Amino acid sequence: MPQLRQAAQERSLLSLLFHTKFAWTALGLENTRATIELSDANTERTISASWQGESMSMARHVIALLKSHLEGDDKEFLSVAMQAAAHEARLGHIAVAQQLRDLIDEAKRRGSAVQKRPGQLLVLEPRGELANLLSVQIPGTRLSDMALPDCLAERLKRILIEQRQQKQLRAHGLGPRRKLLFTGPPGSGKTMTASAIAGELHLPLFTIMLEGLITKFMGETAAKLRLVFDAMRQTQGVYLFDEFDAIGARRNQLNDVGEIRRVLNSFLQLLEKDTSHSLIVGATNHPDLLDRALFRRFDDVIEYSLPEVKVAEQILTRKLVAFQIADLDWSRILPEVEGLSQAELARASEESAKHAVLNGTTRITTEALLAALHERRATSR
Repeated sequence: MPQLRQAAQERSLLSLLFHTKFAWTALGLENTRATIELSDANTERTISASWQGESMSMARHVIALLKSHLEGDDKEFLSVAMQAAAHEARLGHIAVAQQLRDLIDEAKRRGSAVQKRPGQLLVLEPRGELANLLSVQIPGTRLSDMALPDCLAERLKRILIEQRQQKQLRAHGLGPRRKLLFTGPPGSGKTMTASAIAGELHLPLFTIMLEGLITKFMGETAAKLRLVFDAMRQTQGVYLFDEFDAIGARRNQLNDVGEIRRVLNSFLQLLEKDTSHSLIVGATNHPDLLDRALFRRFDDVIEYSLPEVKVAEQILTRKLVAFQIADLDWSRILPEVEGLSQAELARASEESAKHAVLNGTTRITTEALLAALHERRATSR
């Protein structure tokens, strides 16, 4: 009878506490599975009155857990879970008590950044030292929102396919592409691509804030880099190092200083050793400034360029999809797009759209779009 009672208690507690949707998400352990070997599979025998009293105590713990979760009080949730573990230990249920403690410890380690819930991604701002190192957002951008050359679109789709099917790859000792370097002129879509990848994979986008990362004190920048890489292991996401040349510049430059050299060495080591499931994206306008050792540390180096005429037309039409553009004279417009970046074309289309709205119409004129393109060209020089 004691073995039967313990088996029934362990089954009920794990079912109520950790197979309940609310309890799983509050701990942030959706992918965790609590399993236990039960010594007796016969569940139809009568449980004694003392078990009924113990189950009432267990039920009170579960109620307190659900209440603290609904109130968003994670600290109280973990406190009640620890009380439940202590209660099970007092009853002699050592196995289930230890499992509870292990799960609570794991929840505490996962800490502070993101919790996934069915149909929702709740983002918590980075705390402590990470608050000055990372900014976080949930992007709504998708690759379909971007006008891309076919060759570039195929390479980005390949990244997404490997990420979505990484279990199959890992089962055969392979890993998905996740360390990416984007190079190209300003406004060519590098940052937007990082946002689109995060959006496609339903992951948060963490942007490393260089002003908080790089300091004048010896060793401090490298220590902060380690914090960022620790966050990558704890919270899966897309981590963007924009203006990557600030930390990835060649070590043999004439103006090289010892601290920057140490930072680059630290980054190379951390990048090579990183085994997290997060995607790491470096973006730079100046690939010629990067240390050559960086290139072989990335799984993919993707080059961006100014848009060709076909892509430029797609950018303009997509941006003006809510307006009347049937009367546009593309034979006059397209010769004027040469040398303009994707960002500049997007801004020109927005300017022509604002001109139409302020004049009480939704019709975009060729003259208004040409004027906007000429203005962007003048400001980009």
